[in-house]
Amino acid sequence: MNITIVSVGKLKEKYLKMGIDEYVKRLGGYAKIDVIEVPDEKAPEQLSEAEMDIVKKKEGERILAKISQDAYVIALAINGKMKTSEQMAADIESLMTYGKSKITFVIGGSLGLHEDVLKRADELQSFGKMTLPHQLMKLVLVEQIYRSFRIMKGEPYHK
Repeated sequence: MNITIVSVGKLKEKYLKMGIDEYVKRLGGYAKIDVIEVPDEKAPEQLSEAEMDIVKKKEGERILAKISQDAYVIALAINGKMKTSEQMAADIESLMTYGKSKITFVIGGSLGLHEDVLKRADELQSFGKMTLPHQLMKLVLVEQIYRSFRIMKGEPYHK
């Protein structure tokens, strides 16, 4: 199983990097995992709708360039499907069973994902209605992927 996480923006916070690195290390026994960061588009605080779309499009192009053609893509989006940890584990296991050995999770920048990325996605997944910083979301996601593998293997951790 090959899992890729593509996210917008460079992770600067040491404590988040350490957490992500720890879960990536733990995941090594279950799957090959790559964490790819694409640069965010510099933009002023106040943007028109058209300017926001331009920023998201540029970031989206960078994201799409990092997704392999044969990957099953799960985009994180606030309007996506919410799942329990057990449902996420079952879905990953099902993908593995039916020949989807490459899964790519996508985390957008502060403005979200461009519609081109959402169209490329095979599914949209939400971690709730709250807005989380995309850097923190990366840590939450990698922890949930690790939790999913522990659940799949029937190993203690997820309680």
